[in-house]
Amino acid sequence: MSEVRKIIHVDMDCFYAAVEMRDDPRLREVPLAVGGSSRRGVVTTANYEARRFGVHSALPVFLALQRCPHLVLVPPRFEQYRALSREIRALLRSWTPLVEPLSLDEAYLDVTDAGRPATTIATEIRQRIRHEFRLPVSAGVAPNKLLAKIASDWNKPNGQFVLPPGEVPAFVRDLPVRRLWGIGPRAEERLRAHGVHSCAQLQQWSAHELEQEFGRFGSELFLLCRGIDHRPVQPARIRKSLSNERTFPEPVASPEDLEARVADLHEELLADLHGQPELRRRVAGVFVKVKFSDFSSTSLSRSGPHGSLSRFLPLAREAFARSPLPARLLGLGFRFHPTPSPHHQLLLPLP
Repeated sequence: MSEVRKIIHVDMDCFYAAVEMRDDPRLREVPLAVGGSSRRGVVTTANYEARRFGVHSALPVFLALQRCPHLVLVPPRFEQYRALSREIRALLRSWTPLVEPLSLDEAYLDVTDAGRPATTIATEIRQRIRHEFRLPVSAGVAPNKLLAKIASDWNKPNGQFVLPPGEVPAFVRDLPVRRLWGIGPRAEERLRAHGVHSCAQLQQWSAHELEQEFGRFGSELFLLCRGIDHRPVQPARIRKSLSNERTFPEPVASPEDLEARVADLHEELLADLHGQPELRRRVAGVFVKVKFSDFSSTSLSRSGPHGSLSRFLPLAREAFARSPLPARLLGLGFRFHPTPSPHHQLLLPLP
């Protein structure tokens, strides 16, 4: 019998907003959003005061201000967020070398061989981050990455949830399918059309039926809806790409609005990239993805190490023009060479 793994998912609570509230006490009791500098921009993150008014990430700034007229909007300080992220990652590695960052504000840890209870380690991590960085953080403890990530969201904000192996079957049966990795709005709508809302209902489908409905993802979904995830924590994995994307509550209908969304996503993407110098040396190209209101999608890519905003904008415009429909999702990304080479040039602009 294989050893049961002990995985922790650490997730900084509304990280950017929390940093701003920490650094400026005047922002602690007000609805706050970090986001674009213009009304055409989008909210990057919002504190819980703002979320009570329906303000959330990816929401256009003009809609956020309609929902919460007294919303305080501050521009992002990505250099500060990157610096803090590096320090927090270094702290996490004091418990185990098996740390896999997902973004600036979250990471997986494998503490199977730490010789101590994972619950105790997760509690210590949260206490240290709170004490040393004065920032709130949530954690999930579970036997695999899928369930640990779900668990970290269970008692937010600034909470912790532990899912022991023996409780996994019952926990997963009651889980809404939208909680599963890879189930976005479109897949959820398709499942709802079949009367499937929970993992218990999805478990009634055979692997063959799921493959017919979802293609190759169906075989993976057969395992996920049972709480099975064999992916290891990979601290030094070779990444093929780095990307971010947003689904917009109000579809993007004009090229001008699209360009404002591209600018916001590009700033975030560069923040992630420049926080990982080993990736900057391997940039081989850029790509753009657009999903339209009928759920059709298209993508475009260009080779070369250039990563400026002017590199992404023409791709986004061309992709957007491929359909007369408004866009509901936009994504930007970098593709990487398999391994770094001394001949790879670094031509990316610093933010």
